[in-house]
Amino acid sequence: MTAVLELADVTVRRGEAVLLDRVTWVVDEGERWVVLGPNGAGKTTLLQIAAAQLHPTDGAVGLLGELLGTVDVFELRPRIGVASAAVAERIPRGEKVRDLVLTAAHGVVGRWREQYDEVDEARADALLRELSVEHLADRVFGTLSEGERKRVQIARSLMTDPELLLLDEPAAGLDLGGREDLVSTLSVLAYDPDSPATVLVSHHVEEIPPGFTHALLLRQGRVVAAGPLAETLTEGNLSATFDTPLTVALEEGRWSARRRTRRQAGA
Repeated sequence: MTAVLELADVTVRRGEAVLLDRVTWVVDEGERWVVLGPNGAGKTTLLQIAAAQLHPTDGAVGLLGELLGTVDVFELRPRIGVASAAVAERIPRGEKVRDLVLTAAHGVVGRWREQYDEVDEARADALLRELSVEHLADRVFGTLSEGERKRVQIARSLMTDPELLLLDEPAAGLDLGGREDLVSTLSVLAYDPDSPATVLVSHHVEEIPPGFTHALLLRQGRVVAAGPLAETLTEGNLSATFDTPLTVALEEGRWSARRRTRRQAGA
């Protein structure tokens, strides 16, 4: 397999704080990774590195066949799809959904005087259908529900046919129904062999869509464990990651985790 993302002993410091501490990690084509960890684990910093938005203090980053720091990041970024709260904050609330997806072709937020051809328009319409939000095409972003906004952002992140897709806590702020709808949508993308390599950041194993293949567990900027889901999402690894005794279950392709009770601990 060809690696789309390679981190070798990557460290990120901000003053006295160490946000990532000697992280080594490889994402290959066709893999779907979930990155799990508590608040402050370094998940968002890791995603900023993967999105070519941040350079490491130490270590090396290979991204889409290029070495970060030796390549123009403005050439790399269109090859990476990103859906995150930071991107959502930049979206004009009066922007039409169809235009929001279209503008990703030029790497801008907010339609101005860009010109789009029929291929761009057809691609945007196809993505809205794929994410089941085609009926929202003429709505403005500010009137959408949180779940609708998440789906539209994912459609936008796929507009340039990226080689790497980064999803930063896509289920955050959703109610149970909205979360389950989104997990179902992401599962369809995960099983699609034409979908790009994907990295999803979350706090919760319940948000891992079926079809995801690997997990990276982070705590205090360090890797606790990384590898195939079944080998990585063990009770020991997750308990160490979240610093609490946990029981872990897998049922019908969905993961769950609960705090271990005293009775369970004594069994």
